[in-house]
Amino acid sequence: MTGQLSSSRSFNQVVIASSALQQNFRILQQWVGPDIRIMAMVKADGYGHGMIETAINLSRTGCACFGVAAISDAISLRQAGIKGQIFTLLGFLPSQAQSYFDYDLTAVIFDHQTLELLSQVAVRNGTRLAVHLKVDCGMGRLGIMPADLQEYLVHLEQCPGLSLAGIMSHFPRADEPGSSHTTEMYQKFKKICAQYPQQPPALYHIANSGAALYFPEACYDMVRLGISLYGYYPDGARAEQDQKIDKLIPVMSFTTQIIQVKTVPPGSGISYGHSYITDKETTIAVLPVGYADGLLRTLSNKGQVLIKGQRVKIIGRICMNLCMVDISEVQGVEVGDEVVILGSQGSETITADEIAAWMGTISYEVLCLFGNNNARIYI
Repeated sequence: MTGQLSSSRSFNQVVIASSALQQNFRILQQWVGPDIRIMAMVKADGYGHGMIETAINLSRTGCACFGVAAISDAISLRQAGIKGQIFTLLGFLPSQAQSYFDYDLTAVIFDHQTLELLSQVAVRNGTRLAVHLKVDCGMGRLGIMPADLQEYLVHLEQCPGLSLAGIMSHFPRADEPGSSHTTEMYQKFKKICAQYPQQPPALYHIANSGAALYFPEACYDMVRLGISLYGYYPDGARAEQDQKIDKLIPVMSFTTQIIQVKTVPPGSGISYGHSYITDKETTIAVLPVGYADGLLRTLSNKGQVLIKGQRVKIIGRICMNLCMVDISEVQGVEVGDEVVILGSQGSETITADEIAAWMGTISYEVLCLFGNNNARIYI
């Protein structure tokens, strides 16, 4: 069968709905309250949505604080014209210390060597740098152990050019509504906050998306929101106790096009290894998308896509740049027809949570895979 293909620059396109991103920010700001700041997590290239574009869109909605992993990302945001506060969460190389002063960045501290180095650079620049200390209250990742915090606070006071702007931590299980571990960790952090009271503008912050949605008492002065801004719930579903908040809107969709349609006889092997063999005459559509585009090989023989508003199954092993779907039950399919991998078509919707379940992972990874491996279009 033949038809006319789209003239777009790529068969595969990730579409980012900027209005949905901005609406999610408004919903979440209303949920946590006007007095609580939102740090928008734009690391991992904005969870696949585009770091710079995401920051620009959120800035237009009133967001004035952003979180990234690496200092190089923070510099890229500044060079793109992003104002407000930019946190770097993974530290930095010694050669990058001057960048905190050149680009007005906020440092997150979790070791003594970093304090010493930033102090030296601050003195050399004749200025001061406000830093946040990260405490490990139960994540088992980056952070100062609570028993060592007093030592760090004393050390910080002895470092010329540095001042304390905040104390932070991170929840490991806040995506589990009703988690007793999260409640216990909240109490531990609360005790720390009471033990080391700081005058404004110092901030306390521990809440990620899960905590902000399911443990709102833990929001403190600021929340660090990631997956919720992009329209998904950290537990993979809209939890029962979350019904009072307006529904978040998925920001990303992912489409491709059919490049061949053909009918094969019974007993035909499909793709590498013939992991799928037709049991009847089967009409297949060949799609120019594969694991190099984020459609992981683990979706072979179990993933689904939407064609003409109907769900169709991926058959055979997914290749690097191709996969096949069974369209025997769909009428009028032609080359060039749109295929929805993530998003809605007609009355059907495939979400990142559903794809994540097929992959055996989480929505975060699905969004990063699709967004970082395909052309993005912003609408």
